[in-house]
Amino acid sequence: MRGKAIELISLICQSRAEIRAHGVSILLGAYTWNLKTGKPAEIATIAIATKDGASVAEAGVIARALYTARDLIHTPANIKNPLWMAQEAKKIAEEKGLSISILAGKELAQFGGLRAVGNSSPKPGPRFIEITYIPKGKARSAAALPHVVIVGKGITFDTGGLALKPAAGMEAMKSDMSGAAAVSAAVIAIAELKLNVAIDAWAPLAENMPSDTATRPSDIITIFGGKTVEVLNPDAEGRLVLADALMKAQSSKNKLDGIVDVATLTGAQVVALGTRTSAVMTNNPEFSDAFLKVTALTGEQFWPMPLPEELRASLDSPVADLANIGDRMGGMLVAGLFLKDFVSPELPWLHLDIAGPAYNEAKPHGYTPVGGTGISLRSLVTLAEQG
Repeated sequence: MRGKAIELISLICQSRAEIRAHGVSILLGAYTWNLKTGKPAEIATIAIATKDGASVAEAGVIARALYTARDLIHTPANIKNPLWMAQEAKKIAEEKGLSISILAGKELAQFGGLRAVGNSSPKPGPRFIEITYIPKGKARSAAALPHVVIVGKGITFDTGGLALKPAAGMEAMKSDMSGAAAVSAAVIAIAELKLNVAIDAWAPLAENMPSDTATRPSDIITIFGGKTVEVLNPDAEGRLVLADALMKAQSSKNKLDGIVDVATLTGAQVVALGTRTSAVMTNNPEFSDAFLKVTALTGEQFWPMPLPEELRASLDSPVADLANIGDRMGGMLVAGLFLKDFVSPELPWLHLDIAGPAYNEAKPHGYTPVGGTGISLRSLVTLAEQG
């Protein structure tokens, strides 16, 4: 596994969970990434005093998946456009024997949010990828086989569009596809671990740029499925591409037991919870409780946040079904309420806003490096393990 050239022997692990957690943390702490010349790949190795080789192997699977997610996040946007990201996902999926579909061009005609965000870029246009895992020898329709869609926001670079962001800190916007990186790598780990769940990992990919084809404030777009949205702020673009994906997921004839979206969605998340704790919003408290129990096992910090009905009125538009922004105060919750409009009340849904923890711009801490973290991946995999 690529990383710093270290070797560490651990004697402290007792349980299966400790073995796996310790192995993952060691490997994550060894992670490095750069494009410097003359820098050969280095190898991180671990040795854990145990007869439970399976748990050590599982640690390697999860750490490799996190390396993949972090590599995708760190790749600069002059390389990482939606086409490149789709091709990387295809290469990774096919290496693991997973099926992948990539939609582009006219195939995205119904994806009004994705086209509104991505058609302003001079680079190859938006893409929509779907990676599918079904346990070998089982049909997706098997009664005992849970079926979950995980959706990751994939803005390969976010300038804000015509609502141009300030220059200071914009370099971190190459990480605005951290949700897509996490779900794409998570399904790879789920497949390698041969978990008994059917998983579709979906990623709407676009680059949000200012240009003569950029979406203007006051434009009205039609999301997949027919709802109209008045775009008041082109920098509130993540919710537009996620709305397409959420609606597309629910249009499938296959029974769906749950849906999780993962997104670097709002600066308000960082204001509310800081840079190390992500937010969880839901229409199903039982689903949220199950996920939070999982995060206690993985060590990823998440905190439940409400979706107050009184804030929904701020999204009302006089000319469309809803607007893409509402009240500034409680902006993270308003964004969650926007997405909730595109989810059937009967379908268990989690919205994970990972804006702060997805990209560490401060000093390293624990096994978290500077840069992309891959936050949510470990919890998504463990949630799948627990069915």
